[in-house]
Amino acid sequence: QVQLVESGGGLVQAGGSLRLSCAASGRAFSSRAMGWFRQAPGKEREFVSTISSLGGYTNYADSVKGRFTISRDNAKNTAYLQMNGLKPEDTAVYYCAARSFSIGSVRSGDYDYWGQGTQVTVSS
Repeated sequence: QVQLVESGGGLVQAGGSLRLSCAASGRAFSSRAMGWFRQAPGKEREFVSTISSLGGYTNYADSVKGRFTISRDNAKNTAYLQMNGLKPEDTAVYYCAARSFSIGSVRSGDYDYWGQGTQVTVSS
């Protein structure tokens, strides 16, 4: 069993930055790919970014490429999402997720464990 707890969300002005953290408890964090997804009001959950178990492979949605950076610290059982150049359209609840494979996925259904989410609000 894996539990994920996100933190770091908040209210920021357009152009600002936030760093989200996802602390994992349970076994085998370093063998699990991690992903970040987001869901805006009235919209479906969408893929943001993913990182492989050892951090060697990352992938980003086109909408965040060049602005967001995913990383992980396996010694701390924590994944991160550094968000720079935030835009009002980035406003959403952000979720981290873990899957029981070393390679990440853009599909939410491929993830086995989810956090409760953290709200990110970007004002214009």
